[in-house]
Amino acid sequence: MIQVVDVVKRYGAVKVVDGVSLTIPKGKVTSLIGPNGAGKSTLLSIISRLLSRDAGYVYIDGKELAEWGSKDLSRKISILRQSNHIDLKLTIRELVSFGRFPYCQGNLTEQDWDIVDRALAYLQLTSMQDKYLHQLSGGQRQRAYLAMIIAQDTDYIFLDEPLNNLDMQHAVEIMQILRSLVQDLGKTVVLVIHDINIAACYSDYIVALQDGQVVGEGCGEEIMEESLLKKIYNLDFSIGQVNNQRVCVYYN
Repeated sequence: MIQVVDVVKRYGAVKVVDGVSLTIPKGKVTSLIGPNGAGKSTLLSIISRLLSRDAGYVYIDGKELAEWGSKDLSRKISILRQSNHIDLKLTIRELVSFGRFPYCQGNLTEQDWDIVDRALAYLQLTSMQDKYLHQLSGGQRQRAYLAMIIAQDTDYIFLDEPLNNLDMQHAVEIMQILRSLVQDLGKTVVLVIHDINIAACYSDYIVALQDGQVVGEGCGEEIMEESLLKKIYNLDFSIGQVNNQRVCVYYN
């Protein structure tokens, strides 16, 4: 479980994260939603210790973030950032092997390579593992990065807008993979996402942010309310029902 307590992040006089407190349940998919500038990516970076905070506390499995050693933390949490382009001529297999660095510092053992092979198989990348990253489509490349995260074998997986620049088919494939990581491997997945309908469909828990503050949290049914979403996004739309799932069916 991750507990965020009164976390603040300032840039000058502006609080981009303003006293945020929340609990991220273990073994679930949690989505952070909200408009641009709401503080979603900043909060994710603070929780993963990529960004310092000006106030507040973050507890991962009961231990404050500052108390974690770097090696232990890299075996507990992994993060796939929004800009994950690597300007190197790497094959998929080589990229996925980077996930083992916290355990072997680059000197992979036979056991490490076995874990890499399992990650490739899980993402159905074995047949193309010798392809170079620049030869891949956007969806294939995102699966390769997810395989690297799986090879890192952490309890918590953080993803910053993993669906960016993906068409609907590949976005759904990625979300199905994230759900399987929770259901099959017992991982905890936390992601920043813009598509409300996809968040509602695939998330166990949703946290809505606006102007650096939490303005709503709960399951999809609780968040998919017209009054809340109109307040957050300042848009007119209606909530409909598709296969017993509440969805936004109109934007204006």
